[in-house]
Amino acid sequence: MLISQGVILKDEYVLMVKQYVERGDIVWNFPGGEIENNETPEQAMVREVKEETGYLTKIIELLPCETGKFSFLAEIVSGEMQLDHTFPDNQDIVEIAWISIDDIDKFDAYTLPVRELLLQHLGAGI
Repeated sequence: MLISQGVILKDEYVLMVKQYVERGDIVWNFPGGEIENNETPEQAMVREVKEETGYLTKIIELLPCETGKFSFLAEIVSGEMQLDHTFPDNQDIVEIAWISIDDIDKFDAYTLPVRELLLQHLGAGI
């Protein structure tokens, strides 16, 4: 199963979804999900972010990440934040929020490497 996710930054905050995961925990993740048949990682990221957060996004670049996921730095084009539970795949999502990049407690072993890449990019002046 290949996963594609969007890393969307606004000021010093990153868009995240709080959700139940397979291991039974509730964690903060970047919005994203499984790449469907005949779908590119880019298309999957745009679709998943829209389904999970209500935002239409465009890709800035692919982050060079070793997490086994496609992590795209993206920006919002339109839409407003909303959690739509009519999408069956959104049943595991509890909350959507802008999380401070400095709120280290919200990041785990899966999201921390992407956070570190994001901080490197911020230092480089993205």
